[in-house]
Formats: sequence, C-alpha cells, structure tokens
Amino acid sequence: MSKGSKADAPFTPPFSGALEQARHAAEDFTRRFAELKLPGAPDMEKVLAAQKRNMEAFSAANRIALEGAQAVAKRHMEIMQQTMTEMTETMRALASTEAPQAKAAQQAEMLKRAYAHAVANTKELSDLIQHANGEALALLNQRFAEAMDEVKALMGPGKG
Repeated sequence: MSKGSKADAPFTPPFSGALEQARHAAEDFTRRFAELKLPGAPDMEKVLAAQKRNMEAFSAANRIALEGAQAVAKRHMEIMQQTMTEMTETMRALASTEAPQAKAAQQAEMLKRAYAHAVANTKELSDLIQHANGEALALLNQRFAEAMDEVKALMGPGKG
C-alpha cells in the first residue's frame, strides 16, 4: 500500500461525522435561541443538556451496532475457516479407495452434515445481528422516553 492510502487512515465509525455535525447544529441553534430572550422560553441550559444526552445516546447506539457488526464479521470468518478445514478433510476421505456404494453413502452423510452446519451457522449469525440491533434500539427507546419526560417537565404548567 502506498503512503497516505485509505488503508493507512484510522477507522471512523459510521455516522460519526453526521453525529458531530448534528451536535454542532443543535448547540448553535440552542445558543441563538437563548439569545432571543423570549418570555416564557424554556431553560436553555436544560434544553442543551437534553440535546447532549440525545447525541450521547445516538453515539452509544452507533457504537453498539458497530461492535455487533464486528462480532458478526469475526464469527463469519471463523465459520469460513472451519468450513474450509472440514472441506479439506472431506476431500481426503472421498479420495480413499473404497467401493462406490460406500463412497456414495459417505457423500450423502457428509452433505447432510454440511447442511446442518450451514443452518446452525446462519441461525447463529442471525442471532448475533438481532442481539446487537435489539440492544441499540433499546438504548434509543430508553433515551426517547427520557426525552419526552424532559419535554413535559420543561413545558409543563408554570413554565410560561
């Protein structure tokens, strides 16, 4: 690889740039809104703190999703290595000088075993993906509920 190629660049999690831009936009909006000095406006420090917690929740959910994707990729590689090892062993076994009927029975058994492994591996990868997505979504749902409670508190009776 040449110096300065993409492979040399540090890994940047997906959406990190967008999250940073959104955080800056929210802070800028909050600052400008606070400068308006509107009567009955909510406490801008609390609004800003809520926006910060929102961005932290999005960042954490993104991190969880990324870690889940990495776990899936790692497990997929392990499965591929295991499959290649099993295939090599299978080819050696089939190269023996057994009778054709015995080879046919052996091949049928190997195909059955390979199919069972493929189904189990697919289910395992699917479960890993579901777990990571569920964890990230639960975090976002929790933050959404908290944000709604914060909005109620900021805009509730006696706030305007």
